[in-house]
Amino acid sequence: MTSTHAFWLAGRQATGEDAFDVTSPWDGRLVAAVSIPTDAQVEEAVAAAYAVEAEFAATPAHVRAAALDHVSKRLVERTEEIAQLISAENGKPIKWARGEVGRAVSVFRFAAEEARRFNGGEAQRLDTDAGGTGRLALTRRFPRGTVLGIAPFNFPLNLCAHKVAPAIAVGTPIILKPAPATPLSGLILGELLAETDLPAGSWSVLPVANDKMPALVQDERLPVISFTGSETVGYAIMDSVPRKHCTLELGGNGAAVVLADWASDEDLDWAATRIATFSNYQAGQSCISVQRVIADASVYERLVPKIVAAVEAQVTGDPNDAATDVGPLVNEDAAKRVEAWVDEAVKAGASLLTGGKREGASYAPTVLADVPADTTISCEEVFGPVLTVRRVEGEAEAFAAVNDSKYGLQAGVFTHDLQTAFRAHRALEVGGVVVGDVPSYRADQMPYGGVKQSGVGREGVRFAMDDYTYERVMVLTGLAL
Repeated sequence: MTSTHAFWLAGRQATGEDAFDVTSPWDGRLVAAVSIPTDAQVEEAVAAAYAVEAEFAATPAHVRAAALDHVSKRLVERTEEIAQLISAENGKPIKWARGEVGRAVSVFRFAAEEARRFNGGEAQRLDTDAGGTGRLALTRRFPRGTVLGIAPFNFPLNLCAHKVAPAIAVGTPIILKPAPATPLSGLILGELLAETDLPAGSWSVLPVANDKMPALVQDERLPVISFTGSETVGYAIMDSVPRKHCTLELGGNGAAVVLADWASDEDLDWAATRIATFSNYQAGQSCISVQRVIADASVYERLVPKIVAAVEAQVTGDPNDAATDVGPLVNEDAAKRVEAWVDEAVKAGASLLTGGKREGASYAPTVLADVPADTTISCEEVFGPVLTVRRVEGEAEAFAAVNDSKYGLQAGVFTHDLQTAFRAHRALEVGGVVVGDVPSYRADQMPYGGVKQSGVGREGVRFAMDDYTYERVMVLTGLAL
């Protein structure tokens, strides 16, 4: 796993003049060296994508679907190998890495299914007014143009899949930029795509440095940008290209609301287990991890000790160990940032109920109570294994607490009451409400995205396909309707 990896330029392997090292966040070992495209090679990839747009859009649906099915099946065959690679480059515990491969398998399968039924056309009679006599409108969707897909480090395979698979499904070229810390998973997708019959130039995987991105973002031949990452970078991209179509999946500080009717011991045990697991999975490096617990006063005193116990039961350590629940963060600087935010909160008066210790790139699963509202950890996305707990009086105060955030990605509401569920769906300013569970649930076929500072647009295979395309109407005249 220490060889130099080529990148994928217009469907073929290529190398540049320089390379960079990918190292393990767990033990610092060298995982691989990755070749860096030159400026001329990046230009070649963009030019090839632009040149093949019309050909790719006209590719029969069965060809695109077959390619997507092939990638899905090959991911299954190489699951363990790819999971080990994700764990090595990302530090993700192997059990979560295997789950990520399984999700990517589904994403490509869903995309194959959608490719076969997408763009069937919708007919609309226009003779509802006299001027439309004999006229019929036929509406179909067509690609907006080549997609620039910019993926993050935290789900290095599946979030690349969420860029690539919908693009192939609609027949639009894509230039994929994987995260510099975790490029190997995206390059694996390149290997599998190279085994298909997709047109040359319809896809590239380019591990370019972040400082090279402004030129790509500005390139007029890339009219669609799909970005997953921080709000700072995402909105800077959108502000710099106001005439482009941008999909931004940004941050969050997911809240889990536990209401008064979720009160039995069984209820609270379930909530505590789910909260503990999903505040710490991926070392908390998920946009929809549980960062805030908002509990009704009637259950708070019983719930919090259960949460603390469940958090302390999380197994931390070597991500290669199948028993490990929580591995390191992506690097030591990320862990130091989490440490600084927790220390700030404690100095401001927060109570440290468990955790609060750092060792290298690893940070112990942590629970804080009584956190002042003006501390960084209350206002920002921690992106680490840290959880805050808060007591509220009743449903209205709980929902107001969820909305008291600049973010709005997803929220979880623990309630048995259907009316309460519908009120939550109406009241909560988020892109998704999960009832009876934490906000961390995501099915890869459902619409996924946020409001406020959590982004614009939606992912989820069919919804991304809509985002990558636009409606074009054709009016037929002189028909005997």
